[in-house]
Amino acid sequence: MLCACSGEQFKLEEAPPQSPDSLATRDFSAGGLSSRTADWEPKIDDTQVDEVESTLKEALSLNYEEARALLGRLEYQRGNFDAALQVFQGIDIKGLTPRMVRAIAERTRQRKPRSKADIVVANVMSLHSVSLLLEAILLKAKSLQELARYIEAAKECRIIVDTVESALPKGMPEGIGEDCKLQEMFHRALELLPNLWIKAGFLDEAVTAYRRALIKPWNLEHQRLAAVQKDLAKTLLYGGVEVSLPSQLQVWGPTTPKSNIEEAILLLLILMCKVGIQEIDWDAEIMDHLTFALSVTGMFESLAVHIEQILPGIYSRAERWYLLALCYSAAGQNEVALNLLKKACGSSEAKQRPHFPSFLFGAKLCSQDPSHAHEGINFSREVIDLAKHRNEHFLDQGYKFLGMCYGAAARISVLDSERSIFQGESLKFLNRAVENGNGGPEAIFSLGLENAKQRNLDVAFDNMMMYSDMTVGSSGRGWQLLALIVSAQQRFKDAETIVDFALDEAGRMDQLELLRLKAVLQIAQQKPKQAVETYRILLALIHGKKEHWHQDKKLGQAIGFRHEAIKEKNLETEVWQDLATIYAHIGSLIDAKSCIDKAQLIEFFSPRSWHITGRLLEAQSLYKEAFVSFSISLSIEPDYIPSIVSTAELFLKLGMQSLPIVRSFLMNALRLDPTNHDAWFNLGLVSKNEGSLQQAADFFQAAYELKLSAPIQKFE
Repeated sequence: MLCACSGEQFKLEEAPPQSPDSLATRDFSAGGLSSRTADWEPKIDDTQVDEVESTLKEALSLNYEEARALLGRLEYQRGNFDAALQVFQGIDIKGLTPRMVRAIAERTRQRKPRSKADIVVANVMSLHSVSLLLEAILLKAKSLQELARYIEAAKECRIIVDTVESALPKGMPEGIGEDCKLQEMFHRALELLPNLWIKAGFLDEAVTAYRRALIKPWNLEHQRLAAVQKDLAKTLLYGGVEVSLPSQLQVWGPTTPKSNIEEAILLLLILMCKVGIQEIDWDAEIMDHLTFALSVTGMFESLAVHIEQILPGIYSRAERWYLLALCYSAAGQNEVALNLLKKACGSSEAKQRPHFPSFLFGAKLCSQDPSHAHEGINFSREVIDLAKHRNEHFLDQGYKFLGMCYGAAARISVLDSERSIFQGESLKFLNRAVENGNGGPEAIFSLGLENAKQRNLDVAFDNMMMYSDMTVGSSGRGWQLLALIVSAQQRFKDAETIVDFALDEAGRMDQLELLRLKAVLQIAQQKPKQAVETYRILLALIHGKKEHWHQDKKLGQAIGFRHEAIKEKNLETEVWQDLATIYAHIGSLIDAKSCIDKAQLIEFFSPRSWHITGRLLEAQSLYKEAFVSFSISLSIEPDYIPSIVSTAELFLKLGMQSLPIVRSFLMNALRLDPTNHDAWFNLGLVSKNEGSLQQAADFFQAAYELKLSAPIQKFE
């Protein structure tokens, strides 16, 4: 164990006490001959005399080296690093290294207890002398470090590690630190060496040094061992240099870490286990690094598991629930996250100080899901109330989420009067978030989106222009919304120009979505051949990414990023669905069927695929089969509006007796989306067939006006 375990804490700044085993004072013996002249026997052969003379010469030499080591220590303690370095350079380390290796190996060899006279080995340095010389090398390295000569310092420090490792290839034996400072000197060298390589800019050497400190049992105290493991994990995570494990360390077969980040995660998980069994103290930095590592690899559920395993008392209940909610939300499980946030903000925490981040995050999640819009209104109002008394800079965030939740509530509202009120409240609070100036670009984007959904296209256009001015190199979704607003104004060519401009600035995933938007705009301009070519390019990019993904998976590098993979999968499905629609429009039903089959191979339970299948069957006058396809689409997603409208259209072809059923379907579609011009048009046909011509005219007028302001894709 370390010296600290014996009640002493060794410090380099303190001169070591005189050892009774020092070379200056110790007795010498060779072949049983005592160095005390009073005990000499009269009969001595020449061999014994030569051996004694050799031992004395070596002792005098070592005393000289010890003296330089002590003098160098004094200079170092005074801060005279240049002088200390000059003194240390006078020590013949290269010549002494073999003798130090032999001394460490001999003196630390496990043996039975015996008398002190037996322990002294002829022609072998004492461990005290070795410790003093190792200290000299260490102080020489630290002197070079103080003089910013990091490479030389690292090389000197490595001599200590090489020397001890050569003497003790299986690690440090127990109990060696109780009698001398050898173990402490070695431990300090182990800790210093990687830091010197980092300062010298050789991160690969630093990683190798850290690994050397960990692969053998060097008797490092638990806390110091944990510090080395944590430092190695930090270097692997943030160093920016990939250092693969050498073949001799790849002993776990297929479970061997294949990258820096995998090795770092393994180290951090080991440290968390040590924290869990209280072998080491809680260290928030370990959890921070583990959070980063698991987040960048997409392993959010694993992160949640480790947060749950943290011992009570580290986090409050509300904090723990909030962190778990972040993990599950990042993993795409927003319902689980929202339930956790309800606990953090619920009655069980009523006596505690309100956990503001939980309310804010709850408002954000609810604003993204219309089914939780009313809960989001409550969360947002609580955020506003709390922000007025503290965290005032979050006040506009509360207004923004409140406006978004009111907008979502309007879209699920059954009553027209209620919908109108919610839409007004939505714009009011979003405008307040923008006017106060602290809402940022996101508040402007949300305002533009809400205005676009309410078909206030000119205002929405101004909002998005302001958003693009505030975000230099605007995000892909900003350009996409701007292009959709322009397309709703029936300016398809201008919208395509915006998309072309955005393609040069957007990220890779945004580029794929923008390419699809460009193809849809080309379809709207009656350019099917150009649209098909755009889709071909898009599919090639998606397949290229898929190949790269599979290659990474083979190499063990694709640990996470499932969200991005799912988005690409959905996008590929939509591309094949779009192509089926194009071919159906130009009358190529066989090609359309081939495209929709490919879409269903990717995602069989897609309501849009079954809807397009139904349209293809309807074009072939296979009304019964088309009705089955529309029914399957609605069984997958009961609120899928295109299938609702198509089912109503199919019923219309059955004659007068089905008009009430048709009206029921169309009213349901308008409840879900009051701006659906197809539903209004078919409702006009129903009224016309019923003889209500004035009502039919009003419905046709509404359909016409809504179509003139309809985007080519849904505002999202």
